[in-house]
Amino acid sequence: MLVFSQKTGIPQAILLDEGYLTNVRTAVAGQIAATYFAPSTVRAIGILGTGIQARMQVAWLSSVTPCKKLYVWGRTPRNLEIYKREMDAKGYEVTLVNTPADVATAANLIVTTTPSQRPLLQAADIRPGTHITAMGSDTPQKQELDSNILKKADLIVADSLSQCRDRGEISRALAAGCITENKLQELGQVIGSSAPARTSDNQISVVDLTGVAVQDIQIATAVYKALTKINPGGNPS
Repeated sequence: MLVFSQKTGIPQAILLDEGYLTNVRTAVAGQIAATYFAPSTVRAIGILGTGIQARMQVAWLSSVTPCKKLYVWGRTPRNLEIYKREMDAKGYEVTLVNTPADVATAANLIVTTTPSQRPLLQAADIRPGTHITAMGSDTPQKQELDSNILKKADLIVADSLSQCRDRGEISRALAAGCITENKLQELGQVIGSSAPARTSDNQISVVDLTGVAVQDIQIATAVYKALTKINPGGNPS
């Protein structure tokens, strides 16, 4: 990441994070979504995928729920076994399942972290009281949720309404006519409201995280400020 002065445009720092900060801010966004929309009692966490976000999302959820039960689905058996070994070693109780539907049967907090271009979860799979954080569909081509899941949902939240009109699960559901925009909320509006996000543990909620640039700006700013405190007057590049 390159950090520039807003006033002069002069480069202030080069952060050689190799994508780490973007991964962190994505995981934090998932944590925030769960903070406001997870059911009061999480009986199990469901994960679709076995990559870096499948690990980091779980790690950041530890401040939201003490639940250590994971039900995990992925396409590649070898990657599933590696994931299980790593997460078991961190104190989680990992169960590998054969289908995405098996994840939905067992878990009431689900995080989807795949680059799938076809729906993995169907509306019939989702039980009352389930929260889904969908963060894999960050381009117009990707889709992890059947659009009827959003039709079935009581709460649908976008990280950015303008962006979710063009990409992510919300864009697909809008195009299919499964939902209308009056059913949508923006995550920032929910955070800024005094009203509770979830009013019943029977509600189904979906938070569509497509990733917004302001998150990168904020995390880069935070790191830059921390660096300058450590090395005041020096070159943090």
